[in-house]
Amino acid sequence: MPKVIDGEQRRADIADAVLRLAARDGLPAVSLRSVAAESGLNIGSVRHYFDGQRDLMRFAMRSTIDRVSARLERRRASLRPLSELTPDEAAAQLTDFLAELLPLDAPRRAEATVLVEFLVAARVDTDLTELAHEALGGTLALARRIVSALSLPPAAADLEAERLAALLDGLTFRSALHPEATTPEVCRDVLRAHLTSLSAEFAAAP
Repeated sequence: MPKVIDGEQRRADIADAVLRLAARDGLPAVSLRSVAAESGLNIGSVRHYFDGQRDLMRFAMRSTIDRVSARLERRRASLRPLSELTPDEAAAQLTDFLAELLPLDAPRRAEATVLVEFLVAARVDTDLTELAHEALGGTLALARRIVSALSLPPAAADLEAERLAALLDGLTFRSALHPEATTPEVCRDVLRAHLTSLSAEFAAAP
């Protein structure tokens, strides 16, 4: 009896191969042939699911964004209302939540490295521009929700959301590009310090 192939799982496996290659060797190393070798498939199988390298790259970037979003959504479901927490507890909870975006372990480091590679490539590759805007916009939207939950004064909320998004993006870029300088411990400490100051403002708000 012929083996039934799960097309979506095969596409996901190929996307995993793209992410491994991009994280290890950079985007220039990604080609249909190298992805076929990395995934243990023949090049014809890869071409069956993807029209070419650009299609492959878009799917890999889409897959990365979706994975991070899904992980955040799972974590969000377990969060306690900030109004029930002390400022220190609120800062700790938010640090653990937002740390899902940062390259603090091997899987998240691979994701962050690939996203950095994609964002840089999107400067000149219009096929990736929309997804790059989505990735950056998603971080800002998340920062706005955090600031909104902290009930900061409206005059300060927009600026604080931009500042939090810039901090997350900056830590991600620095740690992905120079992990020996911006370690996971540094990332967490910087994020926790910033969120502690925001939580203190929340506690002091009328």
